[in-house]
Formats: sequence, C-alpha cells, structure tokens
Amino acid sequence: MLQPRVDVSTTNIGVVGAGSWGTALANMLAVKGFSVDQWVYETDVKEAMLAEKENQRFLPGVTLSDNLHPSGDLNSVVAGKDLVLVVTPSHVTRQTMARCGHAIGPQALVVSASKGIENRTHLTMSGVLAQVIPGLSADRLAVLSGPSFAKEVARQVATVVTVASSDEKTAAFVQQVFVTPYFRVYTIDDVVGAELGAAVKNVIAIAAGVIDGLGLGLNTRAALITRGLVEIRRLGLAMGAQPRTFTGLAGVGDLILTCTGDLSRNHTIGKQIGEGKKLKDLLEEMHMVAEGVKTARSVYNLSRERGVDMPISHAVYHVLYDDLDPKTALHQLMTRDLKQELDET
Repeated sequence: MLQPRVDVSTTNIGVVGAGSWGTALANMLAVKGFSVDQWVYETDVKEAMLAEKENQRFLPGVTLSDNLHPSGDLNSVVAGKDLVLVVTPSHVTRQTMARCGHAIGPQALVVSASKGIENRTHLTMSGVLAQVIPGLSADRLAVLSGPSFAKEVARQVATVVTVASSDEKTAAFVQQVFVTPYFRVYTIDDVVGAELGAAVKNVIAIAAGVIDGLGLGLNTRAALITRGLVEIRRLGLAMGAQPRTFTGLAGVGDLILTCTGDLSRNHTIGKQIGEGKKLKDLLEEMHMVAEGVKTARSVYNLSRERGVDMPISHAVYHVLYDDLDPKTALHQLMTRDLKQELDET
C-alpha cells in the first residue's frame, strides 16, 4: 500500500466523473499542483473543457487549471495512478467502474465522493467499488464526505469535510492530498457511517424542500432536520455505523447544509414538488442528478428490510413514487402515535 506521502512531482491522480462536484474537486487538486486526468462522459463537455478551459454545462464560470487533463478514455484516466477519485452519479457507479476496474493498479488508493445507495443491492458506493474493482481491499479505500457545495469549493470558499477509511494511513494520505488553505480535511474510521450520512441526508433534504414549497415555517424545518437526523442514525446503527459519526461533518453537518442551502438540488426538487410540480416533469427538465430521488427508493426498501423506523424517509418515498399529496404526508407525520423523544434508538 502507498505510504502517507504527498509529492506533487510524482503523485498522479485520476478522476472519474465530470459533473459539478467531480470538476470542482479535480480542479482544486490541479490548482494545488497535482497532475490530474479526468474522465468526461459527454464528448461535447470534454471538447469544451479542452477548448475553453471551462466546464460550461456543470460548473460555469470557473477557469480550469492547466494541470487538469479532460479525457474520454476511461481506462487511461485510471491506469498508472496513485489515487483514483470516483465522482459518478451513484446509479451509474457500478457500470462505470466495472469498465475500468481492471486498469486500476494494485497499489492505487480509491476515494469515493459519490453519495447514494444502490437500488438493487442496497450497497453504499464503497460496497459497489469493492465488488467491481479487482483486488480492492479496505485499506486502499476511502470516502470523502461533509458539507460541501461544488460551486463554493470551486470559488475557494472555506469548506470543511472528512475522509473516512478503515485504515489510518490511507485516511492520512488522502487528507494530505486534498487539504488546502480553504479546504480543511478531518479523518474518521467509520466508512459506513460517513456513506449513510451522505446518502440519506439527500432524502431528508427533499422533505425540507417540500416544507419550503408548501410555505411552512422555520419551526417545521428545524423539527424535520432534527428528526431526520434520528432516522439517519437509526439506519446507521442497524448497518454497523458508529453513533458519533452522525454528530460530525458527514452527519449533521452535511444534513444542515443540504436541507437549508439554495444550491442543493435535492432541496430544490423537493421545493418544486411542494409547489405542486410532478417528479416526472422535474426530472425531464434537470441535466444534473438529484441523488435523493433514487436514494429514497433504496432507503425505503432497506429500512423495511432491516426493520428500521424511518417515517420521514417513507413519506418522501410515497410522495415521489406513489403520488401522495405532500400536505397529506405532513398530516400523517404530525398525527402519528405519541411517544417519548430521547429513549429511542
């Protein structure tokens, strides 16, 4: 395994994915001085990045570093790299990484910045990567998570995140690679907790958006965030996560940002649903992914499978997929059986 070292002249990085988050991270690393190859799925986006030094579709207004090298060749982007950063939408992570997994070197570290739970398997992205990248062991895998909007990172707004890995040296290496004066990185050893916090908060953010779309108040939003965190923690504990993870950046930090920030795609789609728009029409209009839409299905099925009580998440699922009226969903949540608050799991 790579030892924790950072040498700009010899450490090569491959980034898989060129949406707003992938481009923001790739460019941040390139500006820092790393040589970064980035796989871009859309040919027109790649050509524009090469010609204009800008990802006009997903991250407009940000000038790309000369150290960032967009490419349409997936295997060449990951081959021979010291670190491979995966920033694909969760629902295409399996098929994308299965195509190039064989090209990732046996010593390379793999960092996931994708946030979601696979619909069919209910695996988080680390589980998917472990299945499709030959020989990928836990000590070569890390997860980057925390409250971080791509546009703000690209503008070098002060941001604080965490890197989760079961291996302390891997976490320290990734921490040193990503840290900048405006991008502070902590480490934790709870990969499952970090991934579940990152994924489920998108579902809760849709609910927060619905609340705003309905014209409800700050009282309602505060209650939703608080009880949403309880649901995230419940599922996390059932999946073997550490309770303290959900009080940190990958838990409450990411949840607050995504439930309150205007840059949140999940909050935005929830708000539009609260205003009366239909999910099908909204998805046709969007060119970027709102991860919470697909994750809502995974969380609904996974929580039922595990026997975890997640009423807010279930309400989001029924609003999205069963056309439940948002006002009816809110009434059902508010009139559930009464119970004590703090003696719950």
